[in-house]
Amino acid sequence: MNFELWRHLFRARLFLLLRRPEPAAREYTAALALAPASTTAANGLAMHYAGEKRYAEAEELLRRSLAAKEEQPFIWYNLGYLYDQQGRHEEAVTAFTRATELGPKLDQAWYGLGHAHAAVGRHREAAEALEKAGALVPENPFVWYSLGMAYHHLGEAERVAGIAKHLNRFDRRMTRQLIRDSGRADLEHLIADYKPDFR
Repeated sequence: MNFELWRHLFRARLFLLLRRPEPAAREYTAALALAPASTTAANGLAMHYAGEKRYAEAEELLRRSLAAKEEQPFIWYNLGYLYDQQGRHEEAVTAFTRATELGPKLDQAWYGLGHAHAAVGRHREAAEALEKAGALVPENPFVWYSLGMAYHHLGEAERVAGIAKHLNRFDRRMTRQLIRDSGRADLEHLIADYKPDFR
């Protein structure tokens, strides 16, 4: 076991938990210098680059990781995320789809797939992917908001109402957002007593 490598990877994770991305990136870079084949270090550094909009460098690292470990769903998810950030939605769909094939319980990949489909106007496909994400994370407000909007675009008013009622059980702020963004004034009664906390 390469203890020096694991020390850098551990420190990188610790810096990320402390919300200190620059030192984390330095640790991932040091880990890659020790072990150029480390997909963990490559993925960590790629996501740092993505956050800095250094997309070409991020994609190169992810592609290198896929060449080493093509069957890793998280690498495909990260690639989909990278494409989605750049507005390359069709490529994102391809990457997220591969991530869901390899990791069918990876809720982030289903959410990303739904988001990418919605971005190009395929709301039925978006709803199908978001339903799968919602089954895996039944209290993720972003998934349910996006699912409600997908059904809104499909003109399925009853489904939007059902989602608003479900969402209202655990996130009233996102419920209000869904009601407003979908133009469903008839559902305002669900949040009639909601008082936003602006602290």
